[in-house]
Amino acid sequence: MQEPLAVSVKRIALIGNSPPRLCGISTFTRDVREALVTAEPALAVDLYAMDDPGSAHAYGPEVVCSIAQEELADYVQAARRINESGADVIIVQHEYGIFGGPAGALLLKLLDRVDAPVVVTLHTVLENPNAEQRSVIEALARRAFKLIVMAEKGVEILQAVHGIGGDQVAIVPHGVPDRPFLPTQTLKPAFGFDGHRVLLTFGLLSPNKGIETMIRALPRIVAAHPDVLYVILGATHPHLVAREGEAYRDSLASLAAELGVSEHVRFIDGFLDQERLLDYLQATDVYVTPYLSPTQITSGTLSYAVALGKPVVSTPYWHAAELLADGIGRLVPFEDVDGFAAAISDLLDQPALIEQMSEAAYAIGRTMTWDNLARAYLRICADAVTRRPVRLARPAATAVRTHDVHPPKLDAIERMSDGCGMLQHSIFSVPDRDHGYCVDDNCRALMLMHRIDGPIERADELARIYASFVQHAWNGDKGRFRNFMAFDRGWLEDEGSEDSFGRSLWTIGATVAEARHQDLRQWGLHLFNQVAPHSLALMSPRTWAFALLGAEAVLEAHPDHAVALRLVEEFSDRLWRRLRLGRREGWIWFEAVLAYDNARLPEALMLGGRRLGNKVMLDDATAAFEWLDGQQTNAAGQFRAVGTDSFWRAYEAPLPFDQQPLEAWATVDAALVAHDITGDARWLETARRAYAWYLGDNDLGLPMATPADGGCYDGLMSNRVNLNQGAESILAYQFACAAMTRAAARNRTGGQDAPTKFGSIIPQIRAPR
Repeated sequence: MQEPLAVSVKRIALIGNSPPRLCGISTFTRDVREALVTAEPALAVDLYAMDDPGSAHAYGPEVVCSIAQEELADYVQAARRINESGADVIIVQHEYGIFGGPAGALLLKLLDRVDAPVVVTLHTVLENPNAEQRSVIEALARRAFKLIVMAEKGVEILQAVHGIGGDQVAIVPHGVPDRPFLPTQTLKPAFGFDGHRVLLTFGLLSPNKGIETMIRALPRIVAAHPDVLYVILGATHPHLVAREGEAYRDSLASLAAELGVSEHVRFIDGFLDQERLLDYLQATDVYVTPYLSPTQITSGTLSYAVALGKPVVSTPYWHAAELLADGIGRLVPFEDVDGFAAAISDLLDQPALIEQMSEAAYAIGRTMTWDNLARAYLRICADAVTRRPVRLARPAATAVRTHDVHPPKLDAIERMSDGCGMLQHSIFSVPDRDHGYCVDDNCRALMLMHRIDGPIERADELARIYASFVQHAWNGDKGRFRNFMAFDRGWLEDEGSEDSFGRSLWTIGATVAEARHQDLRQWGLHLFNQVAPHSLALMSPRTWAFALLGAEAVLEAHPDHAVALRLVEEFSDRLWRRLRLGRREGWIWFEAVLAYDNARLPEALMLGGRRLGNKVMLDDATAAFEWLDGQQTNAAGQFRAVGTDSFWRAYEAPLPFDQQPLEAWATVDAALVAHDITGDARWLETARRAYAWYLGDNDLGLPMATPADGGCYDGLMSNRVNLNQGAESILAYQFACAAMTRAAARNRTGGQDAPTKFGSIIPQIRAPR
């Protein structure tokens, strides 16, 4: 009698490949789903199928959603559907190559957006992952309640390579069908195998299967056993067919002809249904897997062969070495032609030994049936639901001190910085050197140093490090800034994105206006004069806004700077035209979508309208910011950053997650500019709400910032905070602290001796004593 589940799991979201896509993950995912539903008929299992690039499959009704491998929007949509479905658990079938992004990193974008606990089955575990593969596996481990592997070797590698072990990893062997044990002769006539002793290899045909080794071994085997027939069963891998047609299959046939064994080799081309495939297996005397690589952690074909009671001759890849340890096969070194010939001939010489091995293999197979897999999966899912963290009730508003303004601190910034510049990313609060540096973050860091009022000596030291990075990033030959630099200080590109160019120009302009030391101001002006003319080729509204902000800053220090004035005129006009063209009923915006750094667009246009004395332009910019302010306010009146889920939704209200710290900083700046220009106190309340978002006055009531060290987490997800602290997030929070601290100081002095141009601040914002 099966043991009952500890918790009722009513719906599972299963992510993987699905037939009619031709691959092992497809059949495995299908079989997992069927096994789960068979084990628990009341269970709903929704299949989310991955589409490889350039394909579109006619899925069955079990597939509720397909995900194009490289389309981020599809991952976001799938996450939304999973949440809406009420799935209790998400099970992911993970294999490199089926998810998009570096090493399949787009999968993380989906998992970061779902509410339910996650279980991940790892079909491949690498001993020597590259940096991207390591990053993805460790991110999956952080997100998953449990990682499932199919062999002990997987547990060993996860522990040794990634430090993942203990209760987080479970071993569930590859599922297999449960068929009665039959003598091989029973099914041989159906396939024309009468009078032959059959050797079989099956699976998608590709060079890594080592079939050449077996064909080269055949002359010796046939010499001793003329009745041998080697059956090569399976279609050529679709990716191989796409590249070279059937050239690989033809080369194997040519090799057999060259060695004089063509009559002893039979190719059966096709992707067979499971029942037919099992019939072929049951007609087999010895199963052969001559794979070339040791790093295969699981083989479904090997598991099936063992389940049907087949003795196996194999190379010692990880799964084979582990599964055949109980005397149900022979292991032969990789590419050892003579070794395969000797091992197979020896088995064929001993029919009693073959029978003994067959019975032992069949007994092991009974422990691996799909029903056993389903019960193991369901126990893990029930445990995941039982142990799912309970979200604490949001603290009462009076207990959340979101009106305090924290002065900027350098601790977290220094933690992320070295003598080269500021690193991009971190794992929790530990800098992640694998991702190196970018000019975007070093630009922001340089500009922030001008706004730090203490300790100014250290801020000035850091400013020169960041300025040096920005200078080195400028590629005068291309008229562009490089953006990404590896930790070894080698540039990864000759020119970066338009965004990185615009932000760099903004920072240079801010340095001209705000740096405490005259030599840095001179450097900034010198570089601005080189860079500014190239900015006219920028094409996106955000880069126009960044460039406009930089040019406006230069005009603060040098009112007669002709190039800066030209940029303000040009980019103000471009933004204004985009705003007027983009407006429609209920949509007062520069584009058809809301994206990132949204508040920078109206902020830049407000400053442009003021600089140019154009009241209509200024009014339109203010109206756009007012509309954005409404979009960024939730039902409770809190600031709600436009979630990254919204970025592809034309003319639709923004979705709430994931919310980025960059948006709150941009809103603080734009609100203080709006107040400075209009004198309307409502903008001070907008600034306060945006700043309070960092301190926990947000959708989840969870603090985003760590004021004690000046750190900030990377995002507010649907059910938690992303606890990594990258450069962008830390800098965004520190900029907001600097702006609000100066505004609060101005309030205390009644507008006298103010260190900023942003006017007074409302009493609800106060600096802590």
